[in-house]
Amino acid sequence: MTTEQPVQLESLGEGIVLLTLSRPKALNALDMGLLTALDQAITEISAQEDTRAILMTGAGDKAFVAGADIRAMSQMSAVEAEAFARKGQQVFRRLEDLPIPVIALVNGFALGGGCELALSCDFILAAENAVFGQPEVCLGVTAGFGGSQRLPRQIGPGMAMELLLTGRNVKAEEAKQIGLANHIYPQDQLRDEGIKLAQKIVACGPNAVRLTKQLVMRGMSLDLENACVLESQGFGLCFSTDEQTEGMQAFLEKRPAKFN
Repeated sequence: MTTEQPVQLESLGEGIVLLTLSRPKALNALDMGLLTALDQAITEISAQEDTRAILMTGAGDKAFVAGADIRAMSQMSAVEAEAFARKGQQVFRRLEDLPIPVIALVNGFALGGGCELALSCDFILAAENAVFGQPEVCLGVTAGFGGSQRLPRQIGPGMAMELLLTGRNVKAEEAKQIGLANHIYPQDQLRDEGIKLAQKIVACGPNAVRLTKQLVMRGMSLDLENACVLESQGFGLCFSTDEQTEGMQAFLEKRPAKFN
């Protein structure tokens, strides 16, 4: 793993990859360079068929991503700002659309674009010092990387509206209470707990994991009836795989399943 790159990828074994966002002097704030590097990292991960889960964190112990780079944004025209927002949305959507699970390890501030990036992941594990928020209105702008859309889907429109319209930050404990964070851990245990969660996922059938994520993501944009039809199709598809045969045979034989 090189330390000069703004996005670093490290294999942790068992198909688990650690992705670190690294602009520590700027608290890992998002600029066009970091977004481009993240986009390239997603392309690299997509080409690795043996990758089964991703852990994402920020360099240092103060911030996951402190937000978008305000100094850079302050000089943007309206056209440039829209292009910047579209770039962030495109990259975050690519991350969200990865067929493998992505676990955010929020090790400090996750404000603005940082909160939006965490919301693009499938799980959010927060350190005790984590702080979440969408403070854009305090700067005279709206959320730009999907926060006004993903946050209501994550925690409900009422609480999301409060956070979006006041810019109020929430600490880790409240984030868990409102459904923004899955779990909270001491800072020095966050990575290990993320690895444990990833290992639990990796121990399951890889095709079933991928298909389940797709069913959840696609189903949320459908009405319940059509979403359930989609689920039944996915369920049936599983029965054409060796994975289903091995999983059920292992259960009947009272032994751990051995998935490829």
